Amino acid sequence: MRRYVLALLPLCLVGVVHAAEPSAAARKLAQDALIVDTHIDAPENLIGDWNDLTVLTPKREFDYPRAKEGGLDAPWMSIFTSAEEDKDGKAWTIANLQIDAVRSLAARAPEKFALLLSPKDVEKNVGKVMLPMGMENGAPIGDDLGKVQFFFDRGIRYITLCHGEDNRIADSSYVETHTWGGLSPFGEKVVAEMNRLGIIVDVSHVSDDAVRDVLRLTDVPVIASHSGLRHFTPTWNRNLPDDLAVAIAKEGGVIQLSFGTVFLSDKQSREWSDKRAQMAAMKKAGKSSGEIDAFEKQFTKAHPAPVLHVDSVLDQVDYGVKLVGVDHIGIGSDFDGVSGELPVDLKSVKDYPVLVEGLMQRGYSEADIRKILGGNLLRVWGEIEAKAGKK
Repeated sequence: MRRYVLALLPLCLVGVVHAAEPSAAARKLAQDALIVDTHIDAPENLIGDWNDLTVLTPKREFDYPRAKEGGLDAPWMSIFTSAEEDKDGKAWTIANLQIDAVRSLAARAPEKFALLLSPKDVEKNVGKVMLPMGMENGAPIGDDLGKVQFFFDRGIRYITLCHGEDNRIADSSYVETHTWGGLSPFGEKVVAEMNRLGIIVDVSHVSDDAVRDVLRLTDVPVIASHSGLRHFTPTWNRNLPDDLAVAIAKEGGVIQLSFGTVFLSDKQSREWSDKRAQMAAMKKAGKSSGEIDAFEKQFTKAHPAPVLHVDSVLDQVDYGVKLVGVDHIGIGSDFDGVSGELPVDLKSVKDYPVLVEGLMQRGYSEADIRKILGGNLLRVWGEIEAKAGKK
């Protein structure tokens, strides 16, 4: 046991070296710039195991005090429903409960939070933490195209077309079933309706063929709200390959890079895929949910997340900027959505100054840092909104 502890000491020391304290200049820029993070899984924390996000909530990664400390201006609230909830017929209800919860949070603390429904409203809400909403998984739409309008009216401003499995709209990058070979015929109608309304099409989670279909059909730029670059995880289809990243940028879109270690580490992404495959096989063999949950816990314990630092995120930023240009890279952390598996110096929304410090040290200009932190996303959102209803 002692030898095991001693063996860990170099890793701890590495953490101390890499997790540099942000400079005053980095903290000032984080406060002055408009930081837009396109994926934070806070809404789940507002229902079920309820948390008061108006005050410090240490067991979570997003709350108001730390958002202000880190300079976060516009965290996109992820209205998430799972494939299982879709199959159980619960996705519609859960999505609406989460939307209600976000609206309630803003209404309960109007001096701290404000719903954000348009990039045009940013200026009048400066000083507050603005809450735009994105829907992670189009499952709540079901097979009713009219629900796209319904969710727009409720405040949804991007839709991730699917999640962990193929749905009625698109194929998922997580599975090999390829139900539709990309988008479904209904999915093509959903994309057209999103374009008409000004809802951003989010291609995170969808299969490569589905991304290609979206780019073939869309009249406006698209985003990947929380993805990485497959260059760093060659066997993990959840991250974007170079050709699709280039294609998204060519159409004016932006790739929002996640902080989750599984997006950054080839080893962890391989282990994650192995775990998921084994769990799918157990389910197919008729194993109980309890047995599958026990296996997942055991596997996770035996394969802990790697110890990574902000450098791993910066490496993806550097590669992405060289690949597609600085106008097409942003941030979509996935805070509260990756079970705490994050770089040791990017553990919550108070840590954006660490990222800013790293970008400064790597030679990015203030103008380019502002683009990465939020300017690019707001530009794309504005373009999509401006073209809504014109076809």
